[in-house]
Amino acid sequence: MGSQENVTGLLLKWSKGDEQALHELMPLVYAELRRLAGIYLHRERSEHTLQSTALVHEAFMRLVNQRGVEWKNRAHFFGLASQMIRRILVDYARGQAANKRGAGAVRLSLDEGLDVPERKDLDLVALDDALARLAELDPSQSRIVELRFFTGLSIEETAEVLGISPSTVKREWAIARGMLYRELSRTQ
Repeated sequence: MGSQENVTGLLLKWSKGDEQALHELMPLVYAELRRLAGIYLHRERSEHTLQSTALVHEAFMRLVNQRGVEWKNRAHFFGLASQMIRRILVDYARGQAANKRGAGAVRLSLDEGLDVPERKDLDLVALDDALARLAELDPSQSRIVELRFFTGLSIEETAEVLGISPSTVKREWAIARGMLYRELSRTQ
C-alpha cells in the first residue's frame, strides 16, 4: 500500500475511534509536516526564531485535538493542516511584529509559492490580510491559495479537498495569484 493510501486508511480508522491507527499515522504525517515546515521556514529571514520542530509539533497537536472531524483522506487532513500552519505562522509573525513594533515582520520567499514576479519575499501578515480580503470576494480562491501555498498540495489534491475539478483549481489559482500580487504590491 502506498503512503497516500496508507495515510487515508489510517485516517479513516482513527475517525472511527481506532487509537492504534493514530499511533501508526503519527510518523507518516509528522514527516510530511516537518518537510512542509522546513520549506516555509527556509523561506524566512535568516534570523527567525521559530523552529520547524515547534511549528510541526503545534500544528500536529492542533490537528490531533480536532473534535468531531471525520477524516476523508490524506488531502483532507493536509487541507486542515494548511489552516493550522497558516494560523500558527501568522500568529507568530504578528507577535514578532508587535514585539519589535513592526521591525521583525516575518518575510517569506515566493519563488515557488505564489509565483509573484519581481517579489522575492513578502510580509506574512500582509499575505494573511490579503487572503482575508480575497476570502471576502471569493472564499474558494482564498482556500485554494491556502491549500497550495501553506500546505503545498498539488492541483489534483487541492481539487480533491475542495470537490472541484483540477482545471477549475488551475484557473482559480491563476486568478487568485494575480489578485494577491495586486494587493501585496499596494502594501509595499
